[in-house]
Order: sequence, then structure tokens, then C-alpha cells
Amino acid sequence: MLKGFMTGDVTANAFEWFAHKYILHGVSRKGQPRYSPHSPSMNSHWAHHRMVRKTAFADECYEQGLHNDRTRLEVTQLVVLAGTMTVFWPISKGFVLGTWYSAANYYYVHSRSHLNPEWAKRRIPWHYDHHMNTIQDANWCVTRPWFDYLMGTREASSAALMESNPLGLPLPQFVEKPLNTWSRRLFPKVFERVEANIRLEHDRRTAESLGHKINLDPTPSTAS
Repeated sequence: MLKGFMTGDVTANAFEWFAHKYILHGVSRKGQPRYSPHSPSMNSHWAHHRMVRKTAFADECYEQGLHNDRTRLEVTQLVVLAGTMTVFWPISKGFVLGTWYSAANYYYVHSRSHLNPEWAKRRIPWHYDHHMNTIQDANWCVTRPWFDYLMGTREASSAALMESNPLGLPLPQFVEKPLNTWSRRLFPKVFERVEANIRLEHDRRTAESLGHKINLDPTPSTAS
């Protein structure tokens, strides 16, 4: 049961990364609008991005709850995804429970982060960076940064704001220190990419401060 639950949680994190990148943000196409297989989701998500950039990470849609169209769409999609996972119940109850937990946790973490930006900076800095960095096409995970590390898309704004371990979990020092040491030994390229991304973000912010224009608000596709 526990193994299945953990597998469900990891699978959900992978789906967070994939769906956020390819469905909610859409794929950039040279000379054309972005493409998403579900343009209503993409358009709603970019409305969320525009709101967050104007309000220092807050989004009133979560205060309004299901009265807000964007909140209602997000909740509906999570319920549908969680419901779809029930087909795996005969194979692994733990897996299904893990995906259900992940769907509920996603909404809790995402909504709380935009209701309390200071909490977001402390607890999920990868998502804070997703919205507030110069480049918003990175840091795709919301609940935990696992697949951003694996896929090389964790772009931290600074080492000071960054999470203290790659699991993105509050851990005691006697666990966290060896975890970080062994993670760097086993996956050196992953951490080289993370550190390189911090330098890139610093360079982009420096360029922006000198008056060089950086595109902060890509235009999504309106095509289906």
C-alpha cells in the first residue's frame, strides 16, 4: 500500500511538470501563438499569471472560491483527473490514494500560496520563482520541485530564497545535510544545471535593471 501511495505521489509530480509546461503554458511556436491541446486551460492560466505579476503574487480568485471561473476550472480539472485514476483501483489502491492525495494537496498548496505570498516564499520558493522570475517558462512543479530538478528546469532567483534540499521538504539538519551531500555526489549534473540557472537569472535581472527589455508576459494562443 505504502509503495503504491508513494508511486502515485511521484507520478502526480511528473504530471504536474508535464501539464503545467505543455497544457497550461502551451508550446511556443516561432511567428505563431502558443499552442495547447486545451486552450481554455492555457488562457485561464495566463490570466492567473497576469494577475499575480500585478499583485506581488496574490490572486483574488482563491478568495472568491468557486464563484470565480478560474478557481472553478482548476477544481473541476483536479476532480476529473482524480476520478480518472480510479480505473487503477483493482491494480493498486495505494497508487490511487496517492493520486487523490496529490490532487487535494495541489489545490491546498497552490491556493494557500497565492493567498499568502510570504508563506509561498518560505515553503514553495520554486513556485514563487515560477511567477516572479524574469522568465516564467520554468519551475513547472507546484507542490514539490522533484521533476524540475530531474528535468533541469529549476531556475532559482537566488540561493538565499531557494529551498534547502532538493525534496523541498522541511527536514532536520541530521537528515538534510547527508541528503544534500549524497544528492550532489549521485547527481552532479543536476546541481550544476541548478547553479547555472541561478547565474542566468541573475544575469537576466541585471540586464533588465540596465533597461534591456525582457518578455515577461508571453501571449498565449487563442486557437483550439
